[in-house]
Amino acid sequence: MSDRDRKLKFRRGGKAPDGGRESGRRPAWRDRDARPDGPAILYGWHTVTAALANPQRHIRKLLLTENAARRLADDNIDTRVTPEIVRPSLIDQRLGPDAVHQGLLAEADPLPSPDIETLEGEGLVLVLDQITDPHNVGAIMRSAAAFAVKAIVTTARHSPEATGVLAKSASGALELVPLVTVQNLARALTALNERGFMTVGLDSQGSENLSATPLRQPLALVLGAEGKGLRQLTRETCSVVARLDMPGELKSLNVSNAAVLALYIGATRLGLMG
Repeated sequence: MSDRDRKLKFRRGGKAPDGGRESGRRPAWRDRDARPDGPAILYGWHTVTAALANPQRHIRKLLLTENAARRLADDNIDTRVTPEIVRPSLIDQRLGPDAVHQGLLAEADPLPSPDIETLEGEGLVLVLDQITDPHNVGAIMRSAAAFAVKAIVTTARHSPEATGVLAKSASGALELVPLVTVQNLARALTALNERGFMTVGLDSQGSENLSATPLRQPLALVLGAEGKGLRQLTRETCSVVARLDMPGELKSLNVSNAAVLALYIGATRLGLMG
């Protein structure tokens, strides 16, 4: 057996052993997934390696191609469970031919969803009002991680699950930004208002330009779905409704692009860029 073979200690086929869980009282959080027993499907290099590096993420099963296994070993990345070495075609069958999995697929428990009352009273928070496209939500999460957003608040219904395409689009950010799932967004915004957050809804019909709006911490930026925008009750619950003014002929942006622009304006105005 070569040194590399000793290092990998992989077995072909078979089931991965269960990882240990900490005993004791469960914390006051809800699973992100509406089906607590259903695994999150994670694939792609950044997504899976970020999950492996997250001690809060319980990995149930890990499928690797031989090339991916070698790359993990070369980068000294601990797989935490004994992987199954498979052909790329087997992962293709699980995910579909269009999924760019790079030879890695993990089944994992959903991450905990903190209670909105536990959010820190500083920095930036994002609130998503029924944004359903997993590509957009994943891209928003990636931008949120880049701007050190404290949490993303989203609804249990009319939002994509934290798995599959969303996780791949987030490129590892799912492990970095807490995702707070609420049943009623207006009540969640009211709770943020009561805790001292400045809640700013972003809408093309907003009365103020975001870049000219006085902003303060803690700040919650509220984004609506493409096409529909913010719902009426959401608009009414925000403390301010602002717009993003742009000099070009097109005045609207994809929601993930609007998110990164709003985050840049907010972080700059709050002095968080340093």
